[in-house]
Amino acid sequence: MFHRFRFFSIALIILLWCAQTVKAVHASSVLPDSIPITALGKFHIQGIAMDKEKRYLYVSYTTQLVKIDREGRIVGSVSGLAGHLGCIAFNPKDGKIYGSLEYKDDEIGRNINEKSSGQRESATQFYIASFDVEKINRTGMDGLRDGVMTAVCLPVVKKMFEGSATINGVTNKHVYGCSGIDGVSFGPKFGKKGGKTYLTVALGIYSDMKRTDNDYQVLLQYPWPSMMRYARPLDLNRMHSEGPAKPAGTYFAYTGNTTYGVQNLEYDPYSNQWFMAVYKGKKPTFPNYQIYAIDNSVKPTTKTLIGYGGERGKVVELSKTGLRDEATGVCGWNFAYGNMGMQALGDGHFYFFHFDKTNKEKNSGWLELYQYKPETQKPFVKVGR
Repeated sequence: MFHRFRFFSIALIILLWCAQTVKAVHASSVLPDSIPITALGKFHIQGIAMDKEKRYLYVSYTTQLVKIDREGRIVGSVSGLAGHLGCIAFNPKDGKIYGSLEYKDDEIGRNINEKSSGQRESATQFYIASFDVEKINRTGMDGLRDGVMTAVCLPVVKKMFEGSATINGVTNKHVYGCSGIDGVSFGPKFGKKGGKTYLTVALGIYSDMKRTDNDYQVLLQYPWPSMMRYARPLDLNRMHSEGPAKPAGTYFAYTGNTTYGVQNLEYDPYSNQWFMAVYKGKKPTFPNYQIYAIDNSVKPTTKTLIGYGGERGKVVELSKTGLRDEATGVCGWNFAYGNMGMQALGDGHFYFFHFDKTNKEKNSGWLELYQYKPETQKPFVKVGR
């Protein structure tokens, strides 16, 4: 009896080990190591998202959302957005794609208007766009006319963008340096694993060497799906302003100023971290890493914000697994990819977009499969290397 018990115990251990091994290699064995991304339109790629079950990839080309299969073939697109569609995220709970969508009159907005076809109302608004990707079956679809897109307005972002802040007698436009919104991702409330789902959106932040109140990444959390009761079709000639008056929470991550804030945001359930990919900052007093991670196992704490004239806010803690700058205490990594697209696959693997360096528009390239390796100086290593 004892020998039989020992045999079954050993067999169970082997089965569990095999299950863990299969889980660990699942992404690299089932998904392609590389997926080509075709050049399309006049604007560079902003973000990527993947529906692993239905085997489709989605790409934001700034003014259009494109649906692609895993061989890189275009299946369909929603175009003519005439605004800045930034980071995008797939929500497995409803099978839709969500993205930050902004309309504004600044350098970026004017550039988009000049290069875009069609007309839109001259208004400043910031939205979370929701795409019913099941309906995307041909190129050039219209979000309003074809009923494939709705949008939730974020009035608090408009207030920050159009407002100003006075710190130590100096007044600057744009609260927190807010340039709008960009990074979006679905995940838990900061500091909790599991529970209710929140859509987290990161402010875009202008690069400004002189001001001191732009050294945090600012992240807004909205409860999903309750926020979607404000979703409306978006008519570019009469842009609506329906949306929650304020987020459920506003959080601050101390990284130092970066160029236009969090470009791509991704919650990774495997490591329980929020990854933030940015364009490098320019302030010499900071390490100016290209990727930061928020440790979601640590609850946010209310602190006096550095350089904000005494304002207090909920501060989330950066993960300490990366490089650490002793002067500022800021942790992160020097990793060149992610600011134009990254996708956590939920098992320690990520896709990152590599743009074709011969294409000045940066609207073509490929996705490369990586594995998260926190013990290395660069947190992601190409699969098979």
